Amino acid sequence: MGLVIGIPKERDPYEYRVGMTPIGVELLTAQGHQCYVETRAGVGSGFSDTAYQDAGARLTYTPDEVFRRADLLLKVVRPTDQEVAWMKDGQTLMGLMFLVSAHESYHRALQDKGATIIAYELIQEADGRLPVLYPLSLIGGRLAVVTASHFMLNIKGGTGMLLGGIAGVPAATVLIVGAGVVGTTAADSFQRGGARVILMDQDLRALQTAQDRLGRQVTTMISYDFNLHSVCKYTDVFVGAVQVPGQRAPIVFTREMVRAMKPGSLIIDLSIDQGGCVETSRPTTHDDPIFVVDGVNHYCVPNMPGVVGRTATHAFLNAAWPFITQVVGEGLAAAVAASPALAEGVIMQGGALQRDLGR
Repeated sequence: MGLVIGIPKERDPYEYRVGMTPIGVELLTAQGHQCYVETRAGVGSGFSDTAYQDAGARLTYTPDEVFRRADLLLKVVRPTDQEVAWMKDGQTLMGLMFLVSAHESYHRALQDKGATIIAYELIQEADGRLPVLYPLSLIGGRLAVVTASHFMLNIKGGTGMLLGGIAGVPAATVLIVGAGVVGTTAADSFQRGGARVILMDQDLRALQTAQDRLGRQVTTMISYDFNLHSVCKYTDVFVGAVQVPGQRAPIVFTREMVRAMKPGSLIIDLSIDQGGCVETSRPTTHDDPIFVVDGVNHYCVPNMPGVVGRTATHAFLNAAWPFITQVVGEGLAAAVAASPALAEGVIMQGGALQRDLGR
């Protein structure tokens, strides 16, 4: 017997992604499952209600109906408090959860529902690769240069520097901490934009890999405190790209380092989904993305890829699809037994936490 699968409209501000595409609905329906899609759920990603109906979905017109009907919810970001209240007991949810940055009361609400949760960002291959998070990390890294270029403008409170400079005028200096997928992609994008890029990490092997990919145009350094203190004084843009899967991001950039930066310089904390790696960071939104501490602009929007909804939806679902079909086709127990990578993503089962959240 098929599952009832629910695809709600995302309610976070400026979140334009959707938990399943019409072609995905068509494939799931062909396998005997019933898909309920909330009306206008896919508009931000370029998918009309008609496209979902043509794929075999049933539309729902009240916000809570998908949550009441579904055995399995396919979301992008974690449910809001109101959506948790709409969930029925014993429901399974797949989405980007980042529970390490959620309050304990939120965890308890999900536990009280007896929820089973598969966190896309924690699905991890044996080699450490995070297959579903990977394309979103690429997008975040590329968006960093767009964000920096925009918020360096005078009219946005920036220093008025052109990122790549021009003949006779030096380029901006960009310091990136974290030589993983996000940081290396950001370094590549900033380098292509003409900036002077310094990439730091504690892992020498990660730096060597990045250097091999990016060439010697990017300067690499070990992220010792004394290196950070030295470089931050002439940094125009700092990008935090530190990630520890399943745990809060460590603070690598202190208030003292922020104070040492030039007035009007910019911090982009791409680790904010996991609590942030800058001591002065706090989450912001796309409609109010910037705050100032000690004269330094801070950009700390957790769902940066959410505003490139069509690209981001296709990108992460390309990666998530094999795991979704395993869960839907085999059942959770058999899917987890067959896929150690998927098992890493099961963060809650029947309301019981399956791993330390590293709080």
